[in-house]
Amino acid sequence: MDHLKLVHNEINVGDIMKLVSSPSCGATSLFVGTTRDNFEGKVVKRLVYEAYEGMVQKSLKTLCDDIRSKWNVHGIAIYHRLGEVAVEEASIVIAVSSEHRAESLQAVQYAIDKLKADVPIWKKEEYDGDATSQWKENKESSWIKTEPEENVTPENPVSFIVENVPPELIQVKADDAEIKRRMEAFMEFKRNQESLK
Repeated sequence: MDHLKLVHNEINVGDIMKLVSSPSCGATSLFVGTTRDNFEGKVVKRLVYEAYEGMVQKSLKTLCDDIRSKWNVHGIAIYHRLGEVAVEEASIVIAVSSEHRAESLQAVQYAIDKLKADVPIWKKEEYDGDATSQWKENKESSWIKTEPEENVTPENPVSFIVENVPPELIQVKADDAEIKRRMEAFMEFKRNQESLK
């Protein structure tokens, strides 16, 4: 009943809706997140998503179990794109079916909010013109606290503080430069793995 996938190609919303539909259900609620063409006055060309795939699958399964403990739902499907996602294309589709609409609507809202807060998927915005691309943290993340703007200086350019990180997400304790180096090496390793498939 739970259909959870990370995909590298376009997501077909109709196919995902069929995965969760059932003759006993009177409602299928959907959330489709798409790439928009702008952010804070900059023209966005595309988004690029990367993830810690093993942990994502575990987190999504936990999310489904959590939804089922709160609402009487039939099918749940969560598909998230990785790699490049062009403007107007879907980066995430969440579909939930239930006997009555209230449960599926509430479950879909809960699913996207919890996914943004808890699931280790990273997004980079790539812009047109001179603007440089930028990795973005999820503002909803339960372990990221934004640093007050007056504390951000050229000497201290970090604009967010990581705190209250769930212990299962901690693998490396290091200073900012070492964390950045290790994350870049890990992402390069994952990209190379994907290119060999």
